[in-house]
Amino acid sequence: MNTLKPPTPEVLERRARIAKLVAFGKRTGYGALLTSIVAFVISAVHGFTGWTVTIATIGLIIACLVLPGAIVFGYGIKAAEREERGGGSFH
Repeated sequence: MNTLKPPTPEVLERRARIAKLVAFGKRTGYGALLTSIVAFVISAVHGFTGWTVTIATIGLIIACLVLPGAIVFGYGIKAAEREERGGGSFH
């Protein structure tokens, strides 16, 4: 039987720092995505003016850069915590 040792305080501290960055990344990424959607709707209503297209494009770029890492690291933190509780893995 494979038993796990409890995490050290350093590991818990590092995980807490990463969790804060993940939360910030998700807020930033989803906020940028929402901004992009709103700008696109405004743009569609007003005939695709330059500034609305620019805002929609920048919002999508920011969301594409920030969200994937935040989501993956968030799943990693949840998996580590589940493993420590003895919940096992998805496999």
